[in-house]
Amino acid sequence: MEDNIITIIDENGTETQMTIIFTYVDEDTKKSYVFYYNPVATDGEVFVSAYDEEGHLMPITDEAEWAHLDELFEEYVSTHEMDEEEEQA
Repeated sequence: MEDNIITIIDENGTETQMTIIFTYVDEDTKKSYVFYYNPVATDGEVFVSAYDEEGHLMPITDEAEWAHLDELFEEYVSTHEMDEEEEQA
């Protein structure tokens, strides 16, 4: 299995191969997060989950935590858009 692919199993037991965008470890809380998307979906939706040492995904339920992760993702997107623009110049 590739390092940038994870398999998500939903509540019905359906497996979906997802592509990892990036992972992040919060220095303050020491929690690990993974940002990922479904490469065959056309909606462009990005998902984020916390995960433990065994790789079990856990939902994000705290609004402040969501806000922090949303801000982090926006920074990631902004940085990578700037990198692409510099490569094209």
